[in-house]
Order: sequence, then structure tokens, then C-alpha cells
Amino acid sequence: MTEPRVLDWLLDSDPSLRGQVERDLAHAPEETWRATLARVPVEGFGAALLARQDPDGRWAGGAFFPADATADEPGQPWTATTWSLNALREWGVEPSALRPDTAGLLARNARWEYDDLPYWGGEVDACINGYTLANGAWLGADVSRVADWFVGHRLPDGGWNCAWVEGSTRSSFHSTLNSIKGILDHEIRTGGTDALRDARHAAEEYLLERRLFRRLSTGESHAPWATHFAYPFRWFYSVLKAADHFREVSLHEGTGPDGRMAEAIGLIRDARDPDGTWHQERRHEGRVWFEVDAAPGEPSKWLTFHALRVLAWWDAERPAA
Repeated sequence: MTEPRVLDWLLDSDPSLRGQVERDLAHAPEETWRATLARVPVEGFGAALLARQDPDGRWAGGAFFPADATADEPGQPWTATTWSLNALREWGVEPSALRPDTAGLLARNARWEYDDLPYWGGEVDACINGYTLANGAWLGADVSRVADWFVGHRLPDGGWNCAWVEGSTRSSFHSTLNSIKGILDHEIRTGGTDALRDARHAAEEYLLERRLFRRLSTGESHAPWATHFAYPFRWFYSVLKAADHFREVSLHEGTGPDGRMAEAIGLIRDARDPDGTWHQERRHEGRVWFEVDAAPGEPSKWLTFHALRVLAWWDAERPAA
């Protein structure tokens, strides 16, 4: 699946990616990939992002938006605390690499832009609460209120929708995926709760019933965003991001792939370019600290890694037709 030249290309990367490639694609010895991931806080992307943490524990002076964000700014800025924590957690950075007691600093100094709510208590947006649940579990904060929020706010069709506060009663692909990703991360790190695990399973069923990209009512594709791939993933849904989640579920629970994912897996496979890579399809507009991946239209190391990892899992676990 991974041609030697593509693997070499992926290995020639920032430690935040190289370590994961060594672990999940090259199957290097554990001491090798752990040593690479240990470099993330001191060089490359990880070091650059850690250097931007404010003394009060935040990034850019804000929780979800930077303190100087304006309504007329193009796109959504991605520099504030939550997005910075997401990146560091996903790159495998240990909490000890952040400022001492970052969880406590944020409890004291960070408030959500929505209603000035306390940071570790979450707010009303399902995606934001998913990030908070995962980041809190990673940093050792008390996020029990956020866990309870997910159990109490799941919609009748099984998932979540950030627009529930505006009256929406139907789940959203975006909101549901971001929620279950956060719930799973929290569960892996803390053990979770039976109620939260049941909520995750029901929400995963919501996506599987829809083959990860189709409307249940008509069978039509949720185009174009479901099949457009971009890294960093941010809050946007794609079948690649969803398949990557179900791979993590499979490894965590010791279960095989669900056959209802087959069409989505085909879409991921078909998106591969002749040179064996996947290209960056778009850039999620908005201010960033620095770019971590290729420009639109160019081969993307991060997307290629995620796609190859998903396909390797699927092909190894699915019985031949």
C-alpha cells in the first residue's frame, strides 16, 4: 500500500508527523517513534506553537477566538487557545511541555466568548465541547460537566447539532463527528462513563446509517464538503476524517470495520493521485500562526498519511469479497 518512495517522502517531515508515520505506517520499533515524538515540543511545529503560549496559559488572549478578532475578518481565525491545544494534543505533545499547570491557568484566566462561561465547563456549542472534553482529559482538568452535557443534549436522531440553541432538532454531520471524536479521546484517556459511551455509540450509528456521507431520507450525497479533503481538519467534516475516527474506535474496542463504510472508503481510495499521494483540496480560510501543510492543489503529507493509515487498517481487517 505504501510505496517506498511515498514512505520516504512522508518520513522527511516535521517530528509531529514523522513520529506517527514511523508508528502507524513504517511500523518502526517503539523506541524509534517515541524518540521522534519526544522531539515535537523542542523543534518544528510543536516548539513554535508552544512558544506562543501566553503566561496566563492562553493563546492569542482568547478561548475560541483571539482577543483581537473582528467580525469583518476573512474566515475564522485559528490562533486562540482551543485550536492551539487541539493541535498540540493531536501531535502527541505531553502536557508537561506546556506551561506548568496549564489546566489551572486556563481555569483561572480563560472564559468562553459565549456568555463569559468558565473554560473547563464548556459552552453550548457541541464541537467546542468535544474539543474541551478531549483537551481537559489530556491536561487533567475536571470536565465532568462537559461529559454530562453530551449525555443530556443528544438529539432524538442520535447525534448533536451546534445549532440546537437556534432550535435545530436534527443532527449535523460536522457537530456529531467532532463530538464523538472528543468523547472517544476522553474515554481512551480516562475510561469514560457508561452513559457517555452509550451516547457515542448511538451517534456513531447515526453516521454509519448514512454511510458516512449520504442523507438518510434520500440517499443523496452531502456534497461537496463530505468528499473534499483538507488538513488541518479543523471543525469541517469529511469522509476521511470520519473514517479515521472509526479506525480509532476499532483499535480501542477491538472490533472490525463496519461494512457500511465501504462506499466512503472507496471515495478515499479514488481520491489518490497517480503519484501515490493525496493533494490538499482547499485551505480553511482564516488567520493561523503558521502553515503546517501544503497549499491547495499540492501533494499533502498529512492527508496522505491519514488516507494510507485508514486504507491499511481497512484492507487488513476487512475479509476479501
